[in-house]
Amino acid sequence: MQLAEQQKQLVKAAHAVKSQHNRLSTVKVLQRAIVIFLGASLVAVGLEIFLVPNNIIDGGVVGISIITSHLSGLPIGLFLFLFNLPFLFLGYKQIGKTFAISTLFGVAVMSIGTTLLHPVPPLTDQPTLAAVFGGIILGVGVGLVIRSGGSLDGTEIVAILFNKKTPFSVGEVVMFFNFFILGSAGFVFGWDNAMFSLIAYYIAFKMIDITIEGFDESKAVWIISERNLEIGEALLSRLGRGVTYLNGEGAYTGDTKRVIFSVINRLEEAKLKSIVDELDPHAFLAVGNIHDVKGGRFKKKDIH
Repeated sequence: MQLAEQQKQLVKAAHAVKSQHNRLSTVKVLQRAIVIFLGASLVAVGLEIFLVPNNIIDGGVVGISIITSHLSGLPIGLFLFLFNLPFLFLGYKQIGKTFAISTLFGVAVMSIGTTLLHPVPPLTDQPTLAAVFGGIILGVGVGLVIRSGGSLDGTEIVAILFNKKTPFSVGEVVMFFNFFILGSAGFVFGWDNAMFSLIAYYIAFKMIDITIEGFDESKAVWIISERNLEIGEALLSRLGRGVTYLNGEGAYTGDTKRVIFSVINRLEEAKLKSIVDELDPHAFLAVGNIHDVKGGRFKKKDIH
């Protein structure tokens, strides 16, 4: 009898955990959907309020859609949706169902958003302002969608597939496609607009990076110095970051070296370099980007 009661309690506990897990999953799905909706809406604003009215294009499928819409007179939202459909199928096959659904939702919102915003007059007719602010808004929007596990441009999916079969990186493949897309803007809209398109594309590219990684993008630091203890203490007390001492050996001299390892963010890089240069101008310093930090004691203290 007592055993039967314990089993009932275990079953109830299991159902409670499962119910809590489902609720959490639903919340996460809603959060992702809201962020993707916001990001895709920002892209629509950047296109219809800044770039498209000034004959400035972006790279990838968006750029192809702008050119096709201009030549055919049909809404850009139609081409944004149609041109991305084949890549959605590829994304579903190669990357996964969640990615495909997130991308489909984002592309649909972007397409509908550009259609609804098309009658709205642009905020500026100055191509420089349009390229700068359109690129910023577009980049933030795309970055939010990517950060939430989706995509708004099918060329990125193609680049991933090419990367698996060729020695070129994803970035190199994307740049290869965009070279021809942005170049074609010169023949359609004029070479001045093609150069403004290049400016918008570069700004959007940088804003995507900032949106995805944030201003607190982490950097790994390795320092080799004879004054390692002093530098380590300075990083602890003045920069407010924890340090780890690693044992190393010089391949040429065979001397034992103590390597200082630490993780900082991009805003602290200049301060760290000044501390190292102040204590040992001849120290070896290497800084590398890292995209994720988990565990340990990566906690910020005050900078002095």
